[in-house]
Amino acid sequence: MPLQNRVDPAGEIVATPARGLFTGNRGVIHDPASKTLLSRRWTTKAWIVCTLEHPHGTRREPMGRNSPSRGAGWTELFFLDEVTALAAGHRPCFYCRRDAARDFQRFFARGNGLATATAPEIDSLLHAERHAVTGEKPPLQQDQIRQLPDGAAIVANAGIFALRAGLALPWSFSGYGEPRALPAHARLLTPRSTIAALRAGYAPAWHPSALP
Repeated sequence: MPLQNRVDPAGEIVATPARGLFTGNRGVIHDPASKTLLSRRWTTKAWIVCTLEHPHGTRREPMGRNSPSRGAGWTELFFLDEVTALAAGHRPCFYCRRDAARDFQRFFARGNGLATATAPEIDSLLHAERHAVTGEKPPLQQDQIRQLPDGAAIVANAGIFALRAGLALPWSFSGYGEPRALPAHARLLTPRSTIAALRAGYAPAWHPSALP
């Protein structure tokens, strides 16, 4: 039976056998004895996106006991791709994805009109906008949807979509479906601060199913 450790663009954590391209965490939010999630969904504002391969080759047991001999304590979460992780309110890890993290930091500051943006400052701004925290999904009209950058995620007609090249790609835990025309109405999932970073030039990693 799959563990409840896959994250959708709304930030919800579910159990599914589908695999993803990235891992990450929000702190320790599981019971290692039962390998199940606790009621809390985060213990830190630092929600990060990591590579599946540890830089030093360390192997971890998903939802294990996180003993010091196995590395720092955290609950392993998994994402279809970086577009999904960003929509859920995560940001690149400065340890295992340093180049991506620095790019995100630069574009986050530029897009949000900041001189600089430290990791804690980014985390604080994102935490106030994460759907999994606030429950908010700002409404959008079609003209507003057209202005969103590639990599933004929306929910419309009971489905989740990622935007790319002026089209809406149906999202699932297994990948993206055939592109569709933009909907007339939608609600925004990706935090507005991250939207600003995408608009400023940050290019997230997409699942191969989204590529031409």
